[in-house]
Amino acid sequence: MTTLYTRIAAGVLFPLQCRAKKHTTVAVRQAMEVSQWWSADRLEALRIERLRHLLVHAGTHVPYYRDLFASLGFDPAAVTSTKDLARLPFLDKPTIRANTDGLKADDAVGLSRFNTGGSSGEPLVFFIGKKRVSHDVAAKWRATRWWNVDIGDPEIVVWGSPIELGSQDRIRAIRDRLFRTELLPAFEMSEAKLDGFVARIRQVRPRMLFGYPSSISLIAQHAAKRGVPMNDLGIRVAFVTSERLYDHQRATISSVFGCPVANGYGGRDAGFLAHECPEGGMHITAEDVILEIIDGDGNVLPHGMSGEIVVTHLATGDFPFVRYRTGDVGVLDDRRCPCGRGLPLLKEVQGRSTDFVVAADGTVMHGLALIYVLRELPGIASFKIIQHTRSELEVQVVPTAEFSDATEAVIREGLRKRLGVSVTIDVRRVDEIAPEKSGKFRYVVSKVAA
Repeated sequence: MTTLYTRIAAGVLFPLQCRAKKHTTVAVRQAMEVSQWWSADRLEALRIERLRHLLVHAGTHVPYYRDLFASLGFDPAAVTSTKDLARLPFLDKPTIRANTDGLKADDAVGLSRFNTGGSSGEPLVFFIGKKRVSHDVAAKWRATRWWNVDIGDPEIVVWGSPIELGSQDRIRAIRDRLFRTELLPAFEMSEAKLDGFVARIRQVRPRMLFGYPSSISLIAQHAAKRGVPMNDLGIRVAFVTSERLYDHQRATISSVFGCPVANGYGGRDAGFLAHECPEGGMHITAEDVILEIIDGDGNVLPHGMSGEIVVTHLATGDFPFVRYRTGDVGVLDDRRCPCGRGLPLLKEVQGRSTDFVVAADGTVMHGLALIYVLRELPGIASFKIIQHTRSELEVQVVPTAEFSDATEAVIREGLRKRLGVSVTIDVRRVDEIAPEKSGKFRYVVSKVAA
């Protein structure tokens, strides 16, 4: 049941904030709540129209694309299908770094500087206009409402990005209090910090959780270990994003907090791309984005096949993201979700390309194959696997009292069965696993090109 305060926050306070920022989030979200029920054909017609408008604008006002289209003899006004995108080259991070100024539209107003967290390498600096911000926030807001929660419902956010954590100024603090959002920093997850997080969540009794699946599941595990009940707080949903959600994390979060887990997929650069509905479908924000799946040679793959996710964001006229290579690996689905929404589906987001490892014989496999070796072993509080080369693997382990030399032997044997008997396995006992620069925790990191 929606409280009076939530109705005021979502219906009055948030719209006032949007008006002050000159954002169109409220109108965009209202339109999206209508278009989500459209047929696939009607949604596709909308996307083609918006794609053509984006490319015409880019060819007129964005120096990089004006020169590119001229060199290719590409006429954006002649676009009649999303498949016409295949005539354009991909946009990747090195290209953006080399052409940052050339990617800014000459009619852009109020561009804001953003950057990625850099968890997989050098941070990417780019720019976003008010339209893109409005559309991304609207897409997230729409998906939030699928779960019977709204802006203004008490929320605990477990996050580690230095961008967010560095913006906790007075205005941000006031806004968070108004919208009943509280941030728990995910950078440090010591026993004492986890005790404090558990206590704070019990005190706040939030209607929703939001954050990294690794961090929320760690809090859940800690609460269970301490024998502190968390399933009596009235939490309706745990939204997780920014990392791959593993099945065991979903099960742990759901069991301990007594609520469903809603997976989200997107990025600071690529935008808010997909979110899980209560029926389990990962719905793509089709009004705003076009997703392609490509193989290693850049060929577009059909639905059902795994490859790199490429994004064209239709609300990025000020700094266009056209055929942007995310580095993520996923699969598109051609089925219809039982919820009845016409939004297309992501069948699976398998993780970043660096979440895949390469065996000594060249076989590519997901890091899950290695995770399973360690996950159920006694004596391991936490771990991280780093593949340096095909023949060298580092395993960082935070041991408990049960850990022994025999456990190390089991780890080496299990990993060599998957990667090859000649692979050197360096098992290192450490006091803690450090998070990435962004605050995320990653089980597997490969430095070998898959």
